[in-house]
Amino acid sequence: MIIYGVALLSACLLAGLFIGELLGQLLGVQANVGGVGIAMLLLVLASGSDHFKPLMTGASGSGIHFWSGMYIPIVVAMAASQNVVAAVGGGMLALLAGVAAVVVSFALVPVLSRIGPQSEPLPPLNAPTTSNSKAGA
Repeated sequence: MIIYGVALLSACLLAGLFIGELLGQLLGVQANVGGVGIAMLLLVLASGSDHFKPLMTGASGSGIHFWSGMYIPIVVAMAASQNVVAAVGGGMLALLAGVAAVVVSFALVPVLSRIGPQSEPLPPLNAPTTSNSKAGA
């Protein structure tokens, strides 16, 4: 059931936030230091753990896999929105640094795509594949 995925996600989130708060206090920072990231790592470790293997079968396993897959994009979106708010509050230099990082990242896409051996292009989406035709036989 998906409820097991939600339960595992919430347990990892609470543990991660608690560890992040403790880490912030140990470092003398009045903030949660990496709590959401720690929670994400705990979720990945817990979903791959032998302790949770009985839960990873059937409907409960699909729920855990669903929430494990959804958690990472949600965390990235939350972090990105916080970074934008901080950049706007930080002034023009912070905005310029963010725009420069995005431009450099886009410029590196063609360079990175040339790394490695060339392979065959993927077939068009509307073309039938051999694996689908074998499945029906």
